[in-house]
Amino acid sequence: MAMVRQSKKRDAMLALLRRSKRHPSAEQLYQQLKSDYPDLSLATVYRNLGQLCQLGLVRRVGAVNGQERYDGEVCPHSHFICNRCGCVLDLPRLSPGEGCVEQLGVQYGFSAESWEFIVRGLCQDCKDF
Repeated sequence: MAMVRQSKKRDAMLALLRRSKRHPSAEQLYQQLKSDYPDLSLATVYRNLGQLCQLGLVRRVGAVNGQERYDGEVCPHSHFICNRCGCVLDLPRLSPGEGCVEQLGVQYGFSAESWEFIVRGLCQDCKDF
């Protein structure tokens, strides 16, 4: 991949994603950064998120209510997504992972380069609602 030049906006997006435990969408990132960067556009956010994903600095979690969500934590881990409110929670590494994927690879003859495990249901707040 070609060298990506330094960008204050991209750096701010990455810093925000790494601090956030909420797994924001591009639109949510845009809203949070707009006051600090008045010339920021939603297209710029999408473009930079794509670059950050390609560089392996950010990962896509999946679509929640029609909007892709992003995670600044790129080490292997799993997620829970609430079907009602759309919250996204990190699950500990104790989730099914590499051992299971390796066994499936042997069984089906593939070599996995990455894996994702997503649990969907109702979070504690929505379950009690």
